[in-house]
Order: sequence, then C-alpha cells, then structure tokens
Amino acid sequence: MNEHVEVTTLGRGTIEVSRVCLGTWAIGGWMWGGTDVNQAVKTIRTAIDKGITFIDTAPVYGFGKSEKVVGEALKGYVNRSDIVLATKVGLDWKDGKVFRNSTPERIHNEIDDSLRRLQTDYIDLYQVHWPDPNVRFEETAEALAELVQKGKVRTVGVSNYSTSQMDSFMNKAIITSVQPPYNIFERDIETDILPYAKENSMSVLAYGSISR
Repeated sequence: MNEHVEVTTLGRGTIEVSRVCLGTWAIGGWMWGGTDVNQAVKTIRTAIDKGITFIDTAPVYGFGKSEKVVGEALKGYVNRSDIVLATKVGLDWKDGKVFRNSTPERIHNEIDDSLRRLQTDYIDLYQVHWPDPNVRFEETAEALAELVQKGKVRTVGVSNYSTSQMDSFMNKAIITSVQPPYNIFERDIETDILPYAKENSMSVLAYGSISR
C-alpha cells in the first residue's frame, strides 16, 4: 500500500481498502462510445501503481466487457489478495435492453459468469445492482448468503436500495455496504441513507461523485 493513500475498512469487517475506489462503468464502453482496451488496462494498472486497491465493476457495464477488462488488467500484474474486487448482480439483458432480475437462479448463474470474466475464484464485495420489485428481498438475500457460505463471495452489498428495502434484506443477510448516487447536486441520501448506514455500520460507496 502506498503510504500516501488513505485507507478504510468495509462495514464491520476487516477488509481494508483504499479510500478512493476505481469505478469501471465507462471502461465497459456501453453508453460511453466504445472502449480502448489497451488504454483501459493501462488506466487500471496505473491506479494500482498509485496505491488504489479497490476496484468496482458490474456485468452490465458493456455486457461483460468491463469485467473482462478488469480481469485482464489484474492477471499477472498484482497478487489477487492485494486487490479488493467489487462487482454486482441482479441485472439481466436481452437484445441490448436491460431489466432487473434478482431471482436466485439468476444470481447463481451470474456469479459464475463474473468469476470467469474476472479470472478469479471469489468476489470480495458482491452487490445487488438495483432492487427488483418482482422478487422478495429476503429471497435475494438468502441466495447471496449461500454464495458467502460457498466461499464465492466474502461480503454482500446493495446499490440504489431504500432503507425499508434494506430492512427486509437484512432479515436474511448482513449488508456490508450501500452504493447510492451522491454529489453536490444529488444529496437526498443525507436525510435517510447516510444515517441508516451509520446506524448499521455499513460503508457508503458513493457513485456519480462528480455528477457524470
């Protein structure tokens, strides 16, 4: 770890991460005009060289491309145990159209796809990308808890969840982190999500920090 990089821990646990996390939505190319893979790999490796140990991605970022690029960048460049990998679950797609799908079947299939693309055998932080109103939150949580028991996932998080949705989820699984949008223009979470996260010892991974 670079001595000049500020670090923190995830949730109640002992997983240490750099305070700044490298997000890889644009690296997937979808909605961003394509991807220069060589430049993307160089960007990830440069971040690691500067002391960033926390990388966040998702299957829907380029329909698997972002995860593949992250896996390529890490392979042979850094010890897997020195990087904290966060990815997501619960979005499906067909013919370029994305929809929410947090069924246990989707979760168990998606984890194996992500592990293959990232070229790893475990995910440090596995986050439900968006709440799925068609699946009970407890059912989704149970499926993720099973992945923790199997050793495929170390910790579980959610993204874009409300406090009531997190209450339901936590009937079956511990939430380590919540990932909401937060920036100078989007500050709604100050009234509910931030106090809730503090009360429940959750980390907050803000996205859209410079408001796109």
